[in-house]
Amino acid sequence: MTTSGPESQTGETPRPGADPESGAPASGPRGSAAGGRARGIGRALGAGARGAARLTGRAGRYTARQARRAADAEGAGDSGLARLIELHAFNAAGDTAVAISLAGTLFFQVPTGEARDQVALFLGLTMLPFAIVAPLIGPFLDRFSHGRRWAIGATMALRGFLCWVLATAVMTDSTWLFPAALGVLVASKAYGVTRAAAVPRLAPANLPLVKANARTSLAGVVGATLSAPAAALLATAGPEWALRYGFVVFVLATIWAIRLPAKVDSSLGEGTLVLTSGATGPGREDPSGQGRSRARIPAAVAFALRANCGPRWLSGFLTMFMAFLLRENPIGDWRPEVLLGLVIGAAGLGNTLGIAAASLLKRLDPTVTVVVAVLADVVMVLVAALFYGVLSLVLLGLTAGLAQSLAKVSLDSTIQRDVHERMQSSAFARSDTTLQLAWVIGGFVGIAMPLIPRLGLGVACAILAAWAFFVLVMPTRRAPAGVT
Repeated sequence: MTTSGPESQTGETPRPGADPESGAPASGPRGSAAGGRARGIGRALGAGARGAARLTGRAGRYTARQARRAADAEGAGDSGLARLIELHAFNAAGDTAVAISLAGTLFFQVPTGEARDQVALFLGLTMLPFAIVAPLIGPFLDRFSHGRRWAIGATMALRGFLCWVLATAVMTDSTWLFPAALGVLVASKAYGVTRAAAVPRLAPANLPLVKANARTSLAGVVGATLSAPAAALLATAGPEWALRYGFVVFVLATIWAIRLPAKVDSSLGEGTLVLTSGATGPGREDPSGQGRSRARIPAAVAFALRANCGPRWLSGFLTMFMAFLLRENPIGDWRPEVLLGLVIGAAGLGNTLGIAAASLLKRLDPTVTVVVAVLADVVMVLVAALFYGVLSLVLLGLTAGLAQSLAKVSLDSTIQRDVHERMQSSAFARSDTTLQLAWVIGGFVGIAMPLIPRLGLGVACAILAAWAFFVLVMPTRRAPAGVT
């Protein structure tokens, strides 16, 4: 028996609310209801997106207001320190964008057989000249201190230019990738020196220099934290977009640097702190005829500076050694990128904890702290060498970050306590130059070390232990006479 109707031709039953002939949605009441529901859902989604955008905007404005209020607190807004604090946040944001972009490009996308040789070559060609020039930065700032704003701005502008070069190099696999990346690193180190010399000029009279430096460093942590999600999101579309974002950040930072208060460039009444024993006191005139008094570095500052070189050397060593060690010798089933991220994240957490501790603790004995910092590094490197694994490496990163942060805060407080105010700018410039040089040496040792975990970490432990012995014994044998 045959059946008439649409069922007999298709074997299917028409959908409810559909036209029997075509199967299209009916224009009747049911079709209108379905369309209305779809439009309602669309309007709801649109309203939700607008609400989320408004909420995000309010949260961003609130965060900006709170950050501005914290930067302006205790007279920092009136003295001009707030602008330097904001500038440091831009600096950290730009550096974070570069680091995220190159994390999977510089180390992980270059063929394994070529990456280490190329990076080692460019590391030597780029960092060795910096190591030669680094001791000259402090004296250069002393002689041309009226241009510090432009010096800070130059480090920002250079990194902006190199970010643009890097974006093109990443897309075209250009040989400029490595020298441009390491040029960004060197410019970042030079910024650290120029910023340290500017902080004492802008710190309010009622704000201890240690807290001023801790507040500036904390702004860097905030800038990096806020910048990381944006850079990571852009990097998903291609590493060149994160670098272009970094270019924009550094352009803004260049403008911010030029807008720093004019007293950053003022050197009236300041003196020069020399690292040799040729000067006898703050009243001795500079033989160059510029009228700036000269003084020999105080014994306590010399001790704190030597102790700081240990944690800073370890930071440079771990940065280069771990980048290639974890790539070539990953632990278990862990991906190299994840392992390196864990170590770097732990170091960043340790650095943040050190800054927070410096801001909260009322009393911190600088002499004891710098010794504990270098000894803690020695012990933790030894533990990582003996019990090599993910946990020990994370603890090593955490300890290294914490030790470096607390040691630097202790050095800052020692300079504030034992160096005359007229010479603190010179002291900070020269001490930071020395620490940057220690980082360079550590990085070069890390890149040259065979990629054998226990061997590399064992050598690092031996070097740090020898340096700790030198730090503890050296002052008792021939400490320079302090001048305050």
